[in-house]
Amino acid sequence: MKIHRLSAEDALASLRSRREGLSRAEAAARLREYGENRVERLARPPWYRLLAKEFSHLFAIILWLAAGLAFFSEWREPGQGMAALGWAVLGVIAVNGLFSFWQEYRAEAVLAKLEALLPKEVTVLREGERQRLPASQLVPGDVVLLREGDEVPADCRVVEAFGVRANMAAVTGESLPKGRDAEPSTADSLLDAKNVLLAGTSILAGEALAVAFATGRHTEFGRIARLSQSADERRSPLYLEIARLSRWVGLL
Repeated sequence: MKIHRLSAEDALASLRSRREGLSRAEAAARLREYGENRVERLARPPWYRLLAKEFSHLFAIILWLAAGLAFFSEWREPGQGMAALGWAVLGVIAVNGLFSFWQEYRAEAVLAKLEALLPKEVTVLREGERQRLPASQLVPGDVVLLREGDEVPADCRVVEAFGVRANMAAVTGESLPKGRDAEPSTADSLLDAKNVLLAGTSILAGEALAVAFATGRHTEFGRIARLSQSADERRSPLYLEIARLSRWVGLL
């Protein structure tokens, strides 16, 4: 059953946790099992390989050949204006390559902005003791203490709530703050459940005790981060049409 439909006690039990939090040994074991609570960075080529790729695909090669032929023609028959054409083609290569490179490279900037929405540290209960630790060390089952002004470090099920209102805009796009409580929800989606706080959102008012049920790449925020890095893998119809045209021009 989805965790937002369970009572607070059942939600804790489903995660093999309790209101006093995990033991330090259990937390260490879960950290090894689930990994650190970080935004996942997909493997990407270094920047110079991305740049080189934009100047070495089929369409760029055809333009390089066209520029070379223009300069060769100018050398054979000076004064025909072919040098100007060659420089114009080189300009097209440079503008197209740099623009395409900028589009690919800015995924890194987007990821940095997403990472800035997550807290660096978080207050948790471990064996009943309040402890401040790096947010990257948070694991599923950790009981988190949140108050006004805090960023939510992971997807959490609210266990206790005292006048909590959360800013969900980073994940759902909603501009108005949403109230949160610990009662079971009948919503179909986590995004609509009033007893869930999602990673990347923030607490605008009140205090809450919540148990983390998803960390790192398993959170809704982590899914958004993955999509932001892999969006360029899906080629647009215009890109596919240019590629087809490039093959025909190359063949001719």
